[in-house]
Amino acid sequence: MNENPPLLLIVDYNLARVSDVAHIAAYARARYGAKIVLIRANPSERDAQLCEYLIDLDPLADNFVEQGLLYLKPWRDRLRAGMVFSDNAVQSGAALLERLSLPVDSAALAANAYSKRDYRVTEARVRDLFEAQGVMVPDCVEVHSVADLRDFASRHPDGFVVKPSCEGNNRGVVVVERGDSLEAAFAAVEPYLSRGAICETFIPFSREFSFDGVGATEFVTEKVTASGRYPVEVAQILPAQISGAERATLTRGGRLANLLVGQLRGPFHNEIKLDDAGRAAAVVEPNRRPAGMKIWTIAEEVYGIDFYALWVDAAFGVVREPRVAAAGKQAATVMLGVPSDGTFAPATIDDGVQLFDRTLARAAALLGVNSMRRIEFGWLAEVERFIPALPRDNADFAAQACFVVDSDAADMRSVVTTVRATWLSVLAEARDIFTPTDVTLPAAQTLAAAA
Repeated sequence: MNENPPLLLIVDYNLARVSDVAHIAAYARARYGAKIVLIRANPSERDAQLCEYLIDLDPLADNFVEQGLLYLKPWRDRLRAGMVFSDNAVQSGAALLERLSLPVDSAALAANAYSKRDYRVTEARVRDLFEAQGVMVPDCVEVHSVADLRDFASRHPDGFVVKPSCEGNNRGVVVVERGDSLEAAFAAVEPYLSRGAICETFIPFSREFSFDGVGATEFVTEKVTASGRYPVEVAQILPAQISGAERATLTRGGRLANLLVGQLRGPFHNEIKLDDAGRAAAVVEPNRRPAGMKIWTIAEEVYGIDFYALWVDAAFGVVREPRVAAAGKQAATVMLGVPSDGTFAPATIDDGVQLFDRTLARAAALLGVNSMRRIEFGWLAEVERFIPALPRDNADFAAQACFVVDSDAADMRSVVTTVRATWLSVLAEARDIFTPTDVTLPAAQTLAAAA
């Protein structure tokens, strides 16, 4: 046994990704004989179970890099690879890995992947380049008060978007249309002002996708977003149902975003809107991290590629470029809500799995699909809480699940809609788990909540 095995440094992660970090650690141990060093603020016992060495350090701290170098000094000679796994750490983590002489994408450009404002400022500097490639660049300003919103609204009367500069999961994002209350819109973003907020012109394209991958290996994911005031992501679909020309447009936008954020070897998840003709796109936001909502999980089912393993290999300096090709399957991640405003008390995971399997069976019968099966299921929280029927962000759901259809013939958009609506009826029957505020919920409202 190697008494001084190599070390893989993982810089921060969001709690929802704990199973992904465990998978990364297992692969690194098996493939490279590595032990794991994890840096995280206020680490828990669960964090300690993921790694051999644990460092309590906040990636947003002003002295993060110098403190990190100090804590890592005893293991400096054994550090062979590093991975930055959270938005909060994308810049400081990259800077730390650069100081450690480990392979990593640009720290100098990483701010564009952390701050939506910084990205828009940089994008505006190369507006001519983007527009020549059919990529729209929205106007954008910082906001500090309702007066700032009022000024922006006067110049963009047809609508705009207000959102935090440095938050994920659609938190605080509000679409403002003509006649909407600017005070209410500002109130939604006000809790995030300490790290900045922006107004930007509304992107007038109805379809949304993401450009995902690691290094040179890429694929396009189709996103399903709620309509109306709160554009919450409710599903992800693979493969994206697009033409070759549409894929080329999305790829141009995704690669341009990667250039601006300094992505080269590592992961990326760039959210992009596409016009109806498929010739114009606009970057909603770039990310230098793995896609959320289990996109890499459903990608492995559809394409047979473990993107987490691909990322670990890249971190160790091993370049692989597997071919991305669908194998006659389709898969989706769905956010599962509640049929009406009410109190939700999550049961065991096994009970939740049974509810979702029942949902898939009913949906398959309705759709005439014979090969629909669960990949995984999970509650979003383990405590009793109130959940609204109209989600404002991705925390306002009961559960998240992934499933696969072993056929490429089904229309996955219709499948997703049916599965989410069927879940609401199944959950409405489980009164030990969900108690509606209004027990006389009309059937039409149940279906509307899934839209």
